[in-house]
Amino acid sequence: MKRDTDDTYDVNIIIQGYAQGYFLMADEYNQLRWYRSKEHTLIPLDERFRYPRSLQRALNQQRFTVKINRDFMGVVRGCANRETTWISPQLQQIYWLLYQAGYAYSFETWQGDQLAGGILGIVIGGAFIGESMFYHIPEGSKVAMVKLVERLRERKFLVFDAQIMNPHLARFGAYSIHVEEYNTLLGLAIAASCDFG
Repeated sequence: MKRDTDDTYDVNIIIQGYAQGYFLMADEYNQLRWYRSKEHTLIPLDERFRYPRSLQRALNQQRFTVKINRDFMGVVRGCANRETTWISPQLQQIYWLLYQAGYAYSFETWQGDQLAGGILGIVIGGAFIGESMFYHIPEGSKVAMVKLVERLRERKFLVFDAQIMNPHLARFGAYSIHVEEYNTLLGLAIAASCDFG
């Protein structure tokens, strides 16, 4: 990681890293490092996207409203608040800088005035790079996932990168691709002109 002379991180260098298929994580010693995986997990933006039937009730009841960046740092803190986290205080600062520069977004669900859940991501062109998700209220993050996919489809995004596969993502139809195929897709996505906000 490089720093500017005023001791803040260089946003352009960070975005260049993500645009080349790398991502930032803190290790168990809170040391921030660039990582590059041999496989990337994508959330499909076509008919392959699915979600658990049990979630349909929450969607039908419209218990949650969707907001973007209403409480960006609340979502960052929610994503970091777990027993083992790769979102160190240093990385939280970087997300704040990317947010101020117009690259980082929080896609949020709310129940009244309470933040229910959300997804933290970085947007470059037509690529949404999901960093993490969390919930305070059950179904909050799942509804956020469905609504986020709807928005990415509407805005003609090409890639929804979830980075690393887990059983939760698999329930939404997530699939893994080799880094070479990912880099090709990422290049096409970054070249696209998409408006997330």
